[in-house]
Amino acid sequence: MLNDIQLNRYADVLLWGLKTARSRPFKKGDIVLLRFNLDALHLAEILESRLLEMGINPVCRMNPTPNMEKHFFGLASRRQLIFNPPGETELYRSLNGSIFLHAPASITHLSAIDPKKISRFTLSKKLLRDILEAREQAGLFSWTLCMLPTAELARHAGLAEKDYAKQIVTACFLNRRDPVAHWKTVHKHAATIKAWLNRMAVKHYHVESAAVDLKITPGECRQWIGISGHNIPSFELFVSPDWRGTQGVYYADQPSYRSGNLVRGVKLTFKKGVAVEVSAESGAEFVRQQLQMDRGASRLGEFSLTDKRFSKINRFMANTLFDENFGGRWGNCHVALGASYADTYGGDVQSLTKEHKTRLGFNDSALHWDLVNTEKKRVVAHLADGVRTTIYENGCFVY
Repeated sequence: MLNDIQLNRYADVLLWGLKTARSRPFKKGDIVLLRFNLDALHLAEILESRLLEMGINPVCRMNPTPNMEKHFFGLASRRQLIFNPPGETELYRSLNGSIFLHAPASITHLSAIDPKKISRFTLSKKLLRDILEAREQAGLFSWTLCMLPTAELARHAGLAEKDYAKQIVTACFLNRRDPVAHWKTVHKHAATIKAWLNRMAVKHYHVESAAVDLKITPGECRQWIGISGHNIPSFELFVSPDWRGTQGVYYADQPSYRSGNLVRGVKLTFKKGVAVEVSAESGAEFVRQQLQMDRGASRLGEFSLTDKRFSKINRFMANTLFDENFGGRWGNCHVALGASYADTYGGDVQSLTKEHKTRLGFNDSALHWDLVNTEKKRVVAHLADGVRTTIYENGCFVY
């Protein structure tokens, strides 16, 4: 659905994202893992050649097809579910970058699979994610990803294929002669907002909409980050809060697909940082199972806001990458259940040990699930000196 010009521009943006997301420059001989779905093959070919021209060693891996995934989760024994191929750990300990090209041919093929099997598989990969997080904290690794339009995604989003592709083209500035220049402008504007947010001494944030009444405690030594090159597109600014201070009610009015399951109208009630009441208009049992994946799955790892002036995404896309960056009429906020992001630590990230993260209230989990609210809302910062200031209203940061 994207032509060669658009795919080459996409490659330009992804490489900008990969470089921008890393604190140290790439050098010749570095290793970058290039993962892709079959429908993203052409973009993968373009990126492989670009990486080779940079002197990078690309490791190319195609993701399993929907049938292969269905066979795996349907037939694999308990030991096969948690099997990691020989050399996988060694590869991850040597990676300097990762690019993922998401172009799913199906998003519902695992709907009949027991979610506990998928959770067991996810937990078995946490070791690899921890390795990459440590390398990223040391400035040795960065990642980025994108999504390409597919007939399956368009169908589940309720859009014609050309309209679905148009959302991607517009959101990623692929209709511009120099999309990287536009990303650099967004990156610059976001830096101004982040600096403003990070100057505040905040005790907690109060989020209010028609269905949300939630208190978020950022915690000690936190910083807002985002629009850093990690996701293409990405218009969100976010913080990983101290999960222990989360109180109140959160409602996700936007649907969400996860592990082949569609959930709608998720409502979470938090007490002392834990989601103690869970309901949903559809898929409630699946939501409850996800929150039982591990101890941290029922706690918050992320609080995020998207400014509608940045994002041109105005339709449900049946994919979290775009849905968590929804602009529309009122922008969006979203929370993520599960894993937190260490780079929202305001100090020296390389000194942030596991024990220190625990003391600061950074959440640890194999789960990371973004749930999005697109209602008209206000977010008020309650400052340490007693002052209250609105930081977000009518879909925009107020700065």
